[in-house]
Amino acid sequence: MIHTIFFGTNLVATTVLQALLDAPDIMVDLVITQPDKPVGRKRILTPTAVAELASEHNIPVQKPESLKEYPIAQLPSCQVALLADYGLIIPQTIIDAFPKGILNVHPSLLPKYRGATPVPSAVLNGETTTGVTIMQVEKRMDAGPILAQETYELDPNEMAQDALLKLAKIGADLLVEKLPAYLEGKIELTEQHDDDATFCSQFTRDDGRVNWSQSAKEIYNQYRALTPWPGLWTMWDEKRVKLLHISPASIPTQLDNGQVHVKNDTLYIGTRDETINVHTLQLEGKNPMDAKTFVQGFKQQIDGAQLS
Repeated sequence: MIHTIFFGTNLVATTVLQALLDAPDIMVDLVITQPDKPVGRKRILTPTAVAELASEHNIPVQKPESLKEYPIAQLPSCQVALLADYGLIIPQTIIDAFPKGILNVHPSLLPKYRGATPVPSAVLNGETTTGVTIMQVEKRMDAGPILAQETYELDPNEMAQDALLKLAKIGADLLVEKLPAYLEGKIELTEQHDDDATFCSQFTRDDGRVNWSQSAKEIYNQYRALTPWPGLWTMWDEKRVKLLHISPASIPTQLDNGQVHVKNDTLYIGTRDETINVHTLQLEGKNPMDAKTFVQGFKQQIDGAQLS
């Protein structure tokens, strides 16, 4: 039986933890996750998805604000710890507490896309191939030696959020498969080449604003990458308009960048080359609505309008 500790917080971590729980030869002795956070309008303190899953299986859970002064003596005796989508810095003292270190499930083909947003960043940049990496944690972010990798082909219409969940499952299965051989010293690790590294960081709300001088494909990739957060949006008549569902389109009418055209209750917006078809949107202060409902209410104002 392989005894281990798991560090994780969000959806990817939940998928990995579930795979560990399902593995007959792995025992998770402790889960370390981020503290409960206020959620919703009532700001109710809510545990992380990982904390909830661990509690369902009667696994002890710890929720430190930081690991900087974590008491190493509290850690159960394990050869290796496992990590996915945790979100806090792991000090070297904790890494060194495990003879075989800490293994991380990272949803990119390292050294590409080191950082917090590898999947949406890959989609935003128009990548067609990505993947998942199992690597040793070291002090530098996502820079440790590689244990295993598996590639994944991105569908041209695939949303980043969907791809992330698929990669989480691929990574979880790969971790469970490779872990016994790793502990037995049967896997040769591969050092990363820092010269090939690329980096990605957290997105802000401003990253979701559309630049209509880009191509329709670039804007569509932005939508695929940044939905649901921070979401795609533009400005019309000094109001924010969220573009909740869009697709590329080609129409015979030539439109300026950001110019709106209405035809048969369908909403088109001009880009550098083709057009964007808006299926669902949300005007500031209003509920989400489909394009037909929006056009019926605002056709006189919106047809020919310029978005920014």
